[in-house]
Amino acid sequence: MQIKFLDLKAVNQPYFPQFMEATQRFLDSGWYVLGNEVQAFENEYAAYCGTNFCVGVSNGLDALRAIFEGYKILGKLKENDEVIVPANTYIASILAVTQSRLTPVLVEPDPDSYNICPGKIQSAITSRTKAILAVHLYGQLADMDAINDIAKANNLIVVEDAAQSHGAALRNGKKAGNLSNATGHSFYPGKNLGALGDAGAVTTNDAELFEVVKALRNYGSQKKYYNMFEGYNMRLDENQAAWLRIRLKGLDRENDHRRQLALVYNENIKNASVTLPVEKQYGKHVYHIYPILHPNRDALQKYLADHGVQTLIHYPLPPHKQEAFKHWNHLSFPITERIHEQELSLPMSPVHTKEEILTVANLINNFA
Repeated sequence: MQIKFLDLKAVNQPYFPQFMEATQRFLDSGWYVLGNEVQAFENEYAAYCGTNFCVGVSNGLDALRAIFEGYKILGKLKENDEVIVPANTYIASILAVTQSRLTPVLVEPDPDSYNICPGKIQSAITSRTKAILAVHLYGQLADMDAINDIAKANNLIVVEDAAQSHGAALRNGKKAGNLSNATGHSFYPGKNLGALGDAGAVTTNDAELFEVVKALRNYGSQKKYYNMFEGYNMRLDENQAAWLRIRLKGLDRENDHRRQLALVYNENIKNASVTLPVEKQYGKHVYHIYPILHPNRDALQKYLADHGVQTLIHYPLPPHKQEAFKHWNHLSFPITERIHEQELSLPMSPVHTKEEILTVANLINNFA
């Protein structure tokens, strides 16, 4: 048996007829940039997240950059202000801060959730701290109640990176994208809500930020050929928006399937050397990734590959050890480094079956 880590063609195949209809509608419209499909998706995704506003943009990195640049225009941030960020994250989270000419301050994650630790946020606050970037890694929410309490007490902006958490929610039902001042979303094809190429969005309840971000994504213009700001070309494609509208309708059903598969892993992996992901009680995990830890991760990955199971590593090298951030290479973040040295992502998608997941679990149990 061959078990792929992710089969994007199979994930999208049930939607192909609707994709074709939407593409024909797009072609027939004669309006190919910032038209009805983008506006409709923005309205539908804002409603899904529970926010007042959504701005479709080109990708998740641009979504976060637009937020930070928007707050600079509004005078709520300025260059070199400190933004507290998780040391354990994909590098794009930190690039959004540095490319906005802000200063990232790395803090360790909670060892159970792998997300930024509220206690360590509190310890990292200085007079220059102006914002917190909370990343919902692997599909699990950061501890947003605790983070927002810290932010309120210290007059800080909170931004969510919800690139991996579409549909994740607190126990009260409030969703990722509506748990902070503003949120960046990625719709990269492999995400729980994936486009057929690059795409992203900003959600917020801040009307001023919404207007600024909407202008920034389109050369800083609110009226054609009149530019209020030094903006960017960060627009969401009409066709991607049309396809995302279709995928959004199936998101909750697909997330429920992911949770069912995660339960199969949880109940059937019995290898004492494996650390399973912990679902925190404050929120509802959507398992974009099912990450396990193993002290001999590389050997386990090879063993699974030899038995027909494809896995990935998220991520092999933490941001502070990347060549791009040489000035951080001397820093030590032991929890983050352990995660990156031991993490292995098991097959997880809307099209995997219970039988496939049981096969993976049994193989792991037989790995010595």
